[in-house]
Amino acid sequence: VQLQASGGGLVQAGGSLRLSCAASGRTSNRYAMGWFRQAPGKEREFVAAVLWNKYVYYIDSVKGRFTISRDNNLNTVYLQMNSLTREDTAVYYCAADPAYRSSWYPNYWGQGTQVTVSS
Repeated sequence: VQLQASGGGLVQAGGSLRLSCAASGRTSNRYAMGWFRQAPGKEREFVAAVLWNKYVYYIDSVKGRFTISRDNNLNTVYLQMNSLTREDTAVYYCAADPAYRSSWYPNYWGQGTQVTVSS
């Protein structure tokens, strides 16, 4: 499974960005797909996930600001990020796995895309 992420960039605080991640190879639209992020000097953390049936999970700090969605026909997952703050600055990674569980650590990872929020 290959995951190709795009959409990162530089944005002012309060602004918005949308990340996309397209899956290819031996993938399935029944895979769980999601996003993690890693800020400088910090561990990688879970951000959001969407299951094949569109059920979603979020880390508390992004609830109400970020929206994860997927297009099963395109095997693509999106992360709409609104009301961005400097604390959202990180490298964002998309990920996929046949199953989702608590303390999710997916088998498949894309390359990171940098999101930088300036004040």
